[in-house]
Amino acid sequence: MKNFSDLGVETSILNAIQEMGFETPTPIQEQSIPVFLETGQDILGLAQTGTGKTAAFGLPIIQLVEPSNRTIQALVICPTRELCMQISKDLGNYSKNKSSINIVAVYGGSSIERQISDIKRGAHIIVATPGRLMDLMNRRALNISTVKYVVLDEADEMLNMGFEEDVEYILAETPKEKRVCLFSATMPKSIRNIANRYMNDPFEITVGKSNSGNVNITHQYAVVHARDKYAALKRFVDFNSDDIYAIIFCTTKHETQDISDKLIKDGYNADCLHGDLSQGQREKVMNRFRHHAIKILLATDVAARGIDVSGISHVIHFSLPDDIENYTHRSGRTGRAGKLGVSFTLLNMRENGRLRDIERLSNVKFEKILIPSAEEVRDKKLVAFIDTIVNTEIEESIFDDKVMTSLRPLLTLPSEELVQKFLSLELRRFSAEYLNAPDLNTTSGDRTRDGERGERGGNVRGQRIFVSVGKKDGFDIRSFKDWVAQESKLDWKELHVDVSGVFSFVDVKEELAEKVITALNGNTYEGRPVRAELSGEKPGGSREGRGGRGGDRGGRSGGGYSSRRSEGGSSSYGGGERRRSSGGDRERGGDRERAPRTERSDRSSYGRSEGTTERSGYGTRDGGRNRSYGDRPSGDKPAGERRRRRD
Repeated sequence: MKNFSDLGVETSILNAIQEMGFETPTPIQEQSIPVFLETGQDILGLAQTGTGKTAAFGLPIIQLVEPSNRTIQALVICPTRELCMQISKDLGNYSKNKSSINIVAVYGGSSIERQISDIKRGAHIIVATPGRLMDLMNRRALNISTVKYVVLDEADEMLNMGFEEDVEYILAETPKEKRVCLFSATMPKSIRNIANRYMNDPFEITVGKSNSGNVNITHQYAVVHARDKYAALKRFVDFNSDDIYAIIFCTTKHETQDISDKLIKDGYNADCLHGDLSQGQREKVMNRFRHHAIKILLATDVAARGIDVSGISHVIHFSLPDDIENYTHRSGRTGRAGKLGVSFTLLNMRENGRLRDIERLSNVKFEKILIPSAEEVRDKKLVAFIDTIVNTEIEESIFDDKVMTSLRPLLTLPSEELVQKFLSLELRRFSAEYLNAPDLNTTSGDRTRDGERGERGGNVRGQRIFVSVGKKDGFDIRSFKDWVAQESKLDWKELHVDVSGVFSFVDVKEELAEKVITALNGNTYEGRPVRAELSGEKPGGSREGRGGRGGDRGGRSGGGYSSRRSEGGSSSYGGGERRRSSGGDRERGGDRERAPRTERSDRSSYGRSEGTTERSGYGTRDGGRNRSYGDRPSGDKPAGERRRRRD
């Protein structure tokens, strides 16, 4: 396998990226960097979000820029302010050992006077969003006639946001003799048109299939009534709460704020991003999310564009995106850097056709799961809590005389009463109302892939097997499934697994259960004896044929629950469940998310709106001409009117 020095990266940059933890190049980097450094060709790269595209163009640009030349030599255009700031930060880290390379980020929502001042001090590389870049060009505060390298990052996102005319205007202002690099997760016709018009015989690089999802992501869905969506969301989060670190996508600003407020009220570490937040508020929310003070981030498609956060375990689609291609961008925020992730959709039973459209367009296969019952959530928490206590090592040093004196009231209690008190503290969040809540799954209108009606009892017929090894033995979903398949001489496709702290479950067809038990029971794994036996539960984790696994085949459903509180004082799951929450009871309404307008020089945006009745009018600025969008029913836009989204 090649390393970065084999690709031609110079020593000063190698030292910088080694300090950042870069070890071996990703496929897009391995293919792009030598072409960028050794040839004069343009580059057309098709790769998913999270594959390392910034370094693919950033490292060679830093190497090729001439510090002694004080003109703007490289221009990186990206769709959102968050991505703009992230790319600028990354380029700064790559170049920290090269003296006098100045990188300036220009984007809406920040002081344009300060950005003009930074440009006047000298900028070798400009990282910009299209709206602010055009504003600076119109003010003659920025000259791109000397640019040698132009990068269009997440080009499909820019075009989806309505920036096609802006991008073409900007490219037309750059010199004819230049290198153009275009990176996109999908390749619609509009991207091909730009490539044909502004690129000269580009070297094409494809990482993965066109429009395809990341292979490390498991795509799941559950079918519920619209009125039960919020309750189902809570069940799913509760069942996976031991390691959940998630982005939940909603369709409107109102829905985003509403679901966020309800989750916070119910005790979850949650917050939201949408276009009504100021730049300062957005940065505060993102900083808390990056540092895990927030475990669950609610966001609209527009607000989440450009978010680059590692370690996200779940992407949850509370509502499917209006634009089917956005599903790929949403789900691509998990399963990064070789880690496993889950993309889970709460499907209204009338949306089954749209799910199949996503399967065809994105080349992914969805796995149907069932929302677990309230009892199953409680039982999983109970088993995990007991597992945590049993496996906690006693630290003798903390039990000094003062502590032992304080413990005397506890030591006088009968052991059974003491245990009951501890469990009562842990389980009191599960109210009678929660535990008596009904099954949230519905099969009405939902068909399995072969066209037959799905069964309410779960999507796996057969037996559930308890196995006495789990995460604490070093297993995750994938490695455990591979190990069981190897030991039992079965195809891994025959197995469905759920991995917890010190134990796991295997679901198999009834005729295969004995083979798995015989292969595993009495075996050892890294010196630890393995016990395997029928669990008494039905496949999918259901005792009564109602529930289902929160995850499988690459998911993150299992794990011992940690009783430690998350940062911020709240546990990572909340208690109680209102019987009929309003979170999904009504038809979606309100304004579709619009990119925020934070100052007059930024052009605001809006997109297609289904179920929206009106928009409040506001003006936009376009090269000195003011235009106003008045209140207008959705879908009533005159033909040819320019639809714009602005950063």
